Order: sequence, then C-alpha cells, then structure tokens
Amino acid sequence: MLSALTPKIIALIVIYAIMLFTMVRIVMDSRNAAKALGYLLLVLTVPVLGSIIYFSLGVNYRKKKIYSKKLIANDHLMHRIKKRIITSTQQIMEQNKRKLEGHEDMVRLLLNDSLEPLSSNRVTLLTNGEEKFPAVIEALEAAKQSIHIQYYIYEEDEIGNRIKDILIRKSKSGVTVRFIYDDFGSRGISRKFFRELKEAGVHTVPFFRVHLAVIASRINYRNHRKIIVVDGRVGFVGGINVSDRYINNGIEKLFWRDTHVKIEGPGVLSLQYHFLADWNFCARQDIAPDEIHFPNTALLPKGDSLVQVVASGPDYSNPSIMLCYFTAIVNAREQVYITSPYFIPNNSINDAIKKAALSGKDVRLLVPGVSDSHFVNAASRSYYGELLRCGVKIYLYQKGFVHAKTIVVDNSLAIVSTANMDFRSFEFNFEIGAVIYGERICQELTENFLHDIQYSEQLTINEWQARGQVQKLTEKLARLVSPLL
Repeated sequence: MLSALTPKIIALIVIYAIMLFTMVRIVMDSRNAAKALGYLLLVLTVPVLGSIIYFSLGVNYRKKKIYSKKLIANDHLMHRIKKRIITSTQQIMEQNKRKLEGHEDMVRLLLNDSLEPLSSNRVTLLTNGEEKFPAVIEALEAAKQSIHIQYYIYEEDEIGNRIKDILIRKSKSGVTVRFIYDDFGSRGISRKFFRELKEAGVHTVPFFRVHLAVIASRINYRNHRKIIVVDGRVGFVGGINVSDRYINNGIEKLFWRDTHVKIEGPGVLSLQYHFLADWNFCARQDIAPDEIHFPNTALLPKGDSLVQVVASGPDYSNPSIMLCYFTAIVNAREQVYITSPYFIPNNSINDAIKKAALSGKDVRLLVPGVSDSHFVNAASRSYYGELLRCGVKIYLYQKGFVHAKTIVVDNSLAIVSTANMDFRSFEFNFEIGAVIYGERICQELTENFLHDIQYSEQLTINEWQARGQVQKLTEKLARLVSPLL
C-alpha cells in the first residue's frame, strides 16, 4: 500500500502530521489564549514555517523550568528566612498604615507571590543618563568590597569604557567585581573589552549565550534587567542601559527620555538576591548568601520611602510584574500615569486600564510619538481607539524617544522598572523593578510626567477615527500577531 503513495501524498501526510503535533503542543503549552490563537493561525497559514517558528520562539519555558534558580538550597534556612521576612513586613505595614493606605494589596501580592520584603529606604530619582551615570560612577568609586553589575545593553562607547576602567581599577585594588551581560543585547562588545576586564580580575559571564543551533529560542528569552549593587548597600535599577545614547549632551541626534532610581537601604538586598541568583545560574557557581553580600539590615540607612523589589521571568511560576502592574492600576483611587516605550498590553492590563478610566480615574498614557519599530508602533496604535473611548488620555511624546517604564498611582505608589507593558516583558524576558510607596518620589515622578506631556501631542478620539483605512488595516493585522512579538 505504501508503494502506491506518491511522494506528493507522503509529503502532505508529513506536513499534516507536523501541523497536528504542533497545534496540540500549542494548546497544551500556552496559558495565554491570544498567544495560542496567534500561533495556531500561523501554523494553519504557513504550516512548516509556522511549526519552526513556534518551537523556536513560542515554547513556554516557564512551565519547563529550565531556568529554575534557587539561591538558598537549605530548606530549613529558607523557612527561617521566610518567617523573618513575613514578620518584618507585617510590622512595617502596621507602622506605616497611612503611607500604605490603599496599597496593602500590592504589599501582600509581592510578599505572597515571591517573598519580596518591604523595607524603609532612601530613594533618589534619576532622570535620564545625565543624572544616572554621575551617581553610578560616584557609587562605583566608593566601593570597598564588591561591585555587581548586570545589563541587557552595555555598549563599548565613551560611558561604557569609562565604567569599564573603574571596574578594572577597583578589581585591581581588591574589590570583587562580577559582571553579567546579555549575550544578544550586548553583542557589540569586542573580545578586547572582555580580555581587559578578565586580565584585571573582573569576573564576567554572559546570560544564556546565544549559539547558532538554538539562536531563535535563546534570543526570545533575554535578560532585560539593569542592576548595579555596590557593597550590598547601594543599588540602581530602572530603564537606562549603559550607552552614550542615554546622555543628552548634544552629540546624539535623538533625545532619550528615561528613568532610573538609586536605592540605599535594605531594599538593595533584594536586588543583590536576584543578581546572585542570576550569577549562580549563568556562571554555574554556588555563591551562598553571607554577611559580605547581605549586610545586617540594622546597619543600613533608612529613609522616607518604603520599597519592595519585583522580579519576573521564565524562572517564576507567575508573571509577577504583570500582576504588579495590574494591581497598581485596578486599585487606583484618583489617578494613574503610565509611561511605556512599547505598549502592547495583554487582556488583563488592557481591561485594568479601561476599568480605571471608566470608573472616573484620571488615567493617562505616555508613549513614543514614533517607536523604533514600525511593527510594534502599529500594534500599539491598535489599542488606542478603545482606550480613548473609555476616557484614557493618550500622549505621543515628540521631543525624542521616551524609553522610561514607570507607573505612578495616586501620588502614593510608584513603579520604576525594566519591563515594558507588552507580552515580551510579561512572558519571555527576565525583568526587575522597584515598587516605591511614599509621597516624595511619587510627586517627583508625577512632576516629570506632567513635564513630559508638555512635549507631547495628545490624541483625540475624532482625530483617531479620521485616520485612513489602510492604516487601520495595518494596525489590526499587527495586533493580530502582537502576542507573538
């Protein structure tokens, strides 16, 4: 019977078998319905290519746990630490009822989901590279024991080389320096750059090195975190990578608008924890927490801001940052100001924003006038109409490119993170951010937001409805495959 089958029929049978197998895998693996439907449509439209793309880019590694990281292996010790974190967080909540009013859900979410402690810290808002890099250089120069640095994009330009020279000098003076870089995001760094670091004793490791055989899947799951921790006492986190483009000194043509924070206090230990967990995974080492990396919190500075760190990625059971964004938006009582350079929200975030606006909150969204990706720009614009109809005020930044990832709620809660408001940040990337409770930082971020919208064009529903049919079709098509971006 097989001999009667022509090569064409055999090829069709193989193709249909591959399609069926892929479609079953998509349904079984995907917890996001939009993502699953997008991949099913892709497989039905271009069968073999669609299957290749899914197995390269779409497999749910969160379920497969191949990124599982655990800094503390001793279960008894972990139980003691967990008990101490819960007790101290509850005490701080009790002592700061007024400051946390309306945001208790957020504290409990981060505590129960990922055991993130709440602590009192000094927080400094850093606007753009002009403010971030001088603060970073000052902290690096003051390092006495350790420098931990982790970046998605680190470029071998003026600021990149300046920081490199500091790392080399501090390493030679006896400071332990560890440097994690994303192998895709920082692919432009030369071998000479790393050779100079290694010769000086700086420990460097790429995050999940990209090899040709598995290039697609490893590009898909990237470490998008930006972390610096100095002596376990000073930490930096936010949207600004290490690159001259973030310094608006007149040399770069495009103005970059971004936000970072400097944290001094016990909150730094959470950044330290996530860095070391990443380091042990990437370097295949087993650095245990000790007093050098985790100083006694009683000896660390305290301030007027309460801080919890939030992290997410394929090593987490839940999309923690997405849940954090969702909680902040739905619990808002008066206002929500969102800044995101890449806005492709999932259904939960999209509904949360619409709910806040429809219930009378002042909801404003600041996005780039033109994204650095035409496809992402089209996908983002496909959401604007329904948001405008719900009462969301949308501003398109015109001064340059807005790259900040921030949310400010009711002048009492702020989130400054590395995560965009899109599927990739929620599902694929390793991300991290700071949740800050306190009026001062929130007021500063609110003032920055109001200043930024002065350089923006506000969309109106009439203008939006008047755009051409070709543009509307392009946006709809981009949105259809946006879960795959």
